Amino acid sequence: MADVLPLVEARLHSALGAPDARAAVTFLGTDRIEVLRFPAAGQEGDVVRYATLGMSAQPMADPTAALADPVKGPRAELVLSVRAGAADTDKVLRPLAVLAASPQVEGVIVAPGASLDVGEPLWPGAPFTSVLVAEPGGLVEDLELDAPLDPVRFLPLLPMTPNEAAWKRVHGAPALQERWLTHGTDLRDPSRRSVPLD
Repeated sequence: MADVLPLVEARLHSALGAPDARAAVTFLGTDRIEVLRFPAAGQEGDVVRYATLGMSAQPMADPTAALADPVKGPRAELVLSVRAGAADTDKVLRPLAVLAASPQVEGVIVAPGASLDVGEPLWPGAPFTSVLVAEPGGLVEDLELDAPLDPVRFLPLLPMTPNEAAWKRVHGAPALQERWLTHGTDLRDPSRRSVPLD
């Protein structure tokens, strides 16, 4: 079976350019997770992107399954985009690695519409402790792998304030995204306020 991660890294480079920094985190009993930082460039000159590398090495397993299938199952990496310079967002590397390790550590399947919570600010002073997993395909195209492996999906993360996360639990992800759209919310602003929810 081909090693998936070099293919994943090549796809990230082709979509986002060359990373200017990377950090590796290893949690007890899990594979190593790296987080790559892609500097602001091109038309969106002030947006920096962080992408995980390592989450897709193993397929995510259904937590109710008696045995995890070592081959079949969804694979994903996480991508976060924020405006550079307004906050110390480089400190998001460890929280991102924690989220990327959650399928191995907690046996969860990370999919669009899910909420992921790190229980602390995503970076110093951040008004966000959780993220909404958005639909893939816009920024980095899915990476097709040889059968029977599932493709690797690159899932965008949208930071949520605690109020937004609570509102999303009641009303659902599409309703929250609709509210962000209606109010013209800049989801890449690292210090934005919560969208009006009443």
